[in-house]
Amino acid sequence: MLFNSIQFLIFFITVVTAFYLTPFKWRWLLLLVASCYFYMAYIPVYILILAFTITIDYFVGIYLERTKGRVKKLLLIVSILSNIGILGFYKYYNFIAGIISALLGHVGYRSNIPFSHFILPIGLSFHTFQALSYIIEVYRGNQKAEKHFGIYALYVMFFPQMVAGPIERPQNIIYQFYERRKFDAGNVSSGLTLMLRGFFKKLVVADRIAIYVNVVYKDPVGSDGKTILVATILFAFQIYCDFSGYSDIAIGAARVLGFKLVTNFNRPYLARNVSEFWKRWHISLTTWFRDYLYIPMGGNKVKLPMVYFNLFFVFTVSGLWHGASWNFVIWGALNGFYLIFLKLTKKFWPVFFRITYLDKLPWLKISLQIIVTTSFITISWVFFRANNLSDALIILKKIVAFNGVVMRAEYQLFYCFIGILILLIYEVKTEYFNRKFSLFNSSNIFIRNLSLVLVVITIVLLGVFDGGQFIYFQF
Repeated sequence: MLFNSIQFLIFFITVVTAFYLTPFKWRWLLLLVASCYFYMAYIPVYILILAFTITIDYFVGIYLERTKGRVKKLLLIVSILSNIGILGFYKYYNFIAGIISALLGHVGYRSNIPFSHFILPIGLSFHTFQALSYIIEVYRGNQKAEKHFGIYALYVMFFPQMVAGPIERPQNIIYQFYERRKFDAGNVSSGLTLMLRGFFKKLVVADRIAIYVNVVYKDPVGSDGKTILVATILFAFQIYCDFSGYSDIAIGAARVLGFKLVTNFNRPYLARNVSEFWKRWHISLTTWFRDYLYIPMGGNKVKLPMVYFNLFFVFTVSGLWHGASWNFVIWGALNGFYLIFLKLTKKFWPVFFRITYLDKLPWLKISLQIIVTTSFITISWVFFRANNLSDALIILKKIVAFNGVVMRAEYQLFYCFIGILILLIYEVKTEYFNRKFSLFNSSNIFIRNLSLVLVVITIVLLGVFDGGQFIYFQF
């Protein structure tokens, strides 16, 4: 079920109303049934995959708490393999089969490996990682095994964030299902405001930009360099507003029900270097890889060459997590290289800022850092967005050539720039001037309500209401 649909609006109003009217002891069941319905609106039979992994992880969690030594490690392996195995089959089988077929073809063998025609279950990567968080935390002794099967199932399937995050840790969310929650007008108001912000990002910015970007990236050969450059810059805003918009709606929807989810984005395009960018972008995934892969590999506590390897490896795996194609692998590896380069030049930048007198011009220094960081991130998005590796290389070649003219689509570009301008003003204001003035959180009820009304009007006038799917649903 898409957040940007009439179906969801009816669903959400119904669930919220029923939630606050239902006795506390049955609310978990209401949310679980609602979450099942929400998920089954896509492909109903895929609920069986979730049921299978939830059942395995539920019992594994209980026995993990009771056992020690080799048996405990074996149970952990069983859970990891069952979760990763299902993810691997649906998401990576064809990718791996293609690699094997190509390798066999190079040595003169004809491959008869069959390819899968199954559709990837929506949000499979997200709830797989959320389930693994639970198992690993129970294994480490940081989380008690959940004895209530329905509560554990709800942890994995909680409808606001089950499809595209944020990826929750059991310590943050499970206990909340046991807390009694009364109707709180403050939570409802702030939750709806956050959802409204998410709808603005999705409908006014992301989906409006998508109209232009999709045309250009569909035919990079027939597009001029300047057109491709504009589309690439616009895509950087599209993917941010699409994904952070989803996160805002998810976190806001949960807050209306009285639940607190973790922050997933923190104005990443105002980051001053790539390391800071990744501390602000898709925070729940970045910290997942940090805690469950990077640190167990040694993190920063190993010799410097191994630190570089760990960074490169983790980001390459992160790229593969996003999609089963070489585009995503290169995208992840490129960001890993950015971080390694940043570490290698760590001592250079203070000297550079001093000899260029940028230290005495802080706003210029900050602006240049943001522009450079965003430029490198935008280049990497080419591999993320391009349909295949060949298209990505063509796109980069044409951007460097910078030939031709920008595709004429004045009204589309105008609407795109209006949405981006509003977004940038809001984010810069929030980042640097939040204490000086506020609109949506103003103590003046007139200013606060007027701001919300203006956002609604902007969404109605400039929004794209074509039911466009969120980009991260494919992951």
